[in-house]
Amino acid sequence: MAIYEYKAKNMEGQAVTGVVEAPSENVATDVLKEKALIVLSISERKQFTFFQSSLGFFRRVPQRDIALFARQLAVMISATVPIVQSLRILVKQTSNINFKIIISEVADEVDGGAKLSQTLARYPAVFSDFFIHMIRSGETTGKLDETLNYLADQQEKDYDLTSKIKGSMTYPIFILSGLIIVGVMMMIFVIPQLTSVLKEGGAEIPLSTRVLIGTSDFLRNFWWVLVVMVIGAVVGARFIMGTPWGKNQIDRVKMRLPIFGSIFQRIYLVRFSRSLSTLIVSGITLTRSLEIVADVIGNSIYRELTLKTIKEIEDGNSISSVFAQSKDIPPMLSQMMSVGEQTGKLDFVLDRLANFYSRELENSVTNLVSLIEPLILVVMGVAVAMLVVSILLPLYNLSSAIN
Repeated sequence: MAIYEYKAKNMEGQAVTGVVEAPSENVATDVLKEKALIVLSISERKQFTFFQSSLGFFRRVPQRDIALFARQLAVMISATVPIVQSLRILVKQTSNINFKIIISEVADEVDGGAKLSQTLARYPAVFSDFFIHMIRSGETTGKLDETLNYLADQQEKDYDLTSKIKGSMTYPIFILSGLIIVGVMMMIFVIPQLTSVLKEGGAEIPLSTRVLIGTSDFLRNFWWVLVVMVIGAVVGARFIMGTPWGKNQIDRVKMRLPIFGSIFQRIYLVRFSRSLSTLIVSGITLTRSLEIVADVIGNSIYRELTLKTIKEIEDGNSISSVFAQSKDIPPMLSQMMSVGEQTGKLDFVLDRLANFYSRELENSVTNLVSLIEPLILVVMGVAVAMLVVSILLPLYNLSSAIN
């Protein structure tokens, strides 16, 4: 679907501008005619160039700002403030410059007659497909304020969960990074000074010391090879992840990793349960909700299972039939979904499942951090022991022989 910008006149002869989403220019023109608009000009909006899209990282809008946007917009709409005026107010209240520009553009296009969901769809890097469909549902049912509140709740829960995980992993990552940096610095600057004494003394150099000297010489003389290998690995990984086959294989490996595999699984289960519950509550049909959730989960294995579930539902089967046969789905999830479907409270059951797996995820991350801290101490102890055996012990033997 392409996005077309247009200028037109309404029945009162007033000039209006806006955007319309359609598969072709002719279809877009027909859509505007159905709205009793006389089209003056229409053109397809140009897509971003490769260079512009490569700058997307620097234009990223934090998830916290998006959640706050949904919450504030819901409050103002509930207070019967017109949507365009609400957006203008949010422009002034938003501190993020990139997000301020986006909201301002959204306000202009909504003021020109475009729908809010249609305009937000122009910014897929900021507003997800899940977000857009929730807004579209609110517009259709006339309950945009309630939908925005549901959306804000979901965004805030996702943000809190992500923040807790990142916060828990900050200390271990910081320590490991420090160990790597200190180790490299010692290899490049300290070890050569110590090993030169051994070489000049003519003492017999043990195997562990020769390995250490070889590693140090490689880092000093061929550091650029290591840099090229790291860059190549990053570029190669990004290329592989950009292909459907590569993403599928990486997702499967992530699910099979010891310790970390269960953490990734719980992350996907929380996303699935919470997103599907929110979509069902907002009035979106079950099959359409599953289509949206399939793209929200972020794992190809669960995406395939969700798409298979859609086919089962269209054939008249239960929503839990596919999940019950998969080894990647906990039995509790499929059984609880079956109960929710039978009782007509699927959204309620999914919400409880999301809360349960969210707590399980937090506990798993906390336990992992508790495990990593003593593991770091063991690694440091091994590194010090290798240094003593490889350098300090031969130096001591050399000094004893001289005496």
